[in-house]
This record gives sequence, C-alpha cells and structure tokens, in this order.
Amino acid sequence: MTAEPLSAPEACEETEPTPARMRRTMGTFASGVTVVTGTGRDGVPAGFACQSFASVSLEPALVLFCADHRGRAWPRIREAGRFTVNILTEEQTDLCGRFGSSKGRKFEGLDWEVSRWGTPSLPGVLTRVHADVHDVHGAGDHDVVVGRVLALETVSDRQPMLFFRGGFGVTGPAAPPVPWGWGDHWG
Repeated sequence: MTAEPLSAPEACEETEPTPARMRRTMGTFASGVTVVTGTGRDGVPAGFACQSFASVSLEPALVLFCADHRGRAWPRIREAGRFTVNILTEEQTDLCGRFGSSKGRKFEGLDWEVSRWGTPSLPGVLTRVHADVHDVHGAGDHDVVVGRVLALETVSDRQPMLFFRGGFGVTGPAAPPVPWGWGDHWG
C-alpha cells in the first residue's frame, strides 16, 4: 500500500482562544449534564450544574468533574470531602436551570433526599454517582476533581439530557435555548 497525499485542507477560521470563543467552540462537543451536590460541614446542602463529568478509571473506580473557582458550592463540597453526581434526564431543564444559576437558594422547595453518604440526592435523575474527593488539581480558573466512587445508583431509564451548541438536545431548531441567566457559572 502506498501513501496518498492528503487533499488540501478546507479554508477555516482560526481565532485567538478568548473565553467567549472557547465557550462557543467547546459547545460543539455534545455532553451530558449533571448536578454535583454535597453538604457543607455546617449541614447546609450545596450544588452546581456541571457538564464536565467523565469516568477516569474502572479499577479503582474513579470519576472526574471540573469546578469553577468562582462558584460558591464547590468550596463547601470540597471541604466536606464527599459528593454525589446526579446525571440529569432530558426532561430536567428546570432542575438544570436551578443549579446552573448563581442566584437563589437551589434546594428551596425541591423534594430531595439525603443519601446514606450524607450528600443530597436529587429526584428523578437518570443515575447517581456517590464519591469521596480523591484528588484535586488546579487548572486555570477551575479545579479538576477526581472522585473515588463509593456507589452507583440507577434511578430511571429515561433519556439523558444533552448540551450542544448552547442548547439542550441535538435535534437542531427544536432544541430549547439555554437560559444563560441560569447557567452563568456552571462547574
């Protein structure tokens, strides 16, 4: 077999990686949406919407998420050392909006339960991943958080919430727009 030269690349736009351009470009990568919850040492629940969640290792079972340094919830969860990742279903845009906002009391009026690990479990989610904070790495304006999984909990068999190009779902015009007043400080 002989190597064939590649055809000329398509003309493309290259720009500096400004925060706005990074957000727009990274939005072309469809991802699931989660809410990371925990309880501060004072017993008050904390949580934030997060789309930077992934499996790291099967043995030992490790996951990761990225948390914004500017957020109020992450420092409280970090201090407690334990969290739950609530993986949202496609119907849970209101729940996503509630936890994607820096405004308001996120748990007020919400029917949630305390897991056996002492972390908030949100209602009707797809799956819950309960974990201890295993390691934290600073990365720019975020922390990369590695969690050691304590338990996995399947809650429903619905479809997952997907985030793509600034909206929920990947079906194009039918996808509802993201209320960015809600999601101003994800992760």
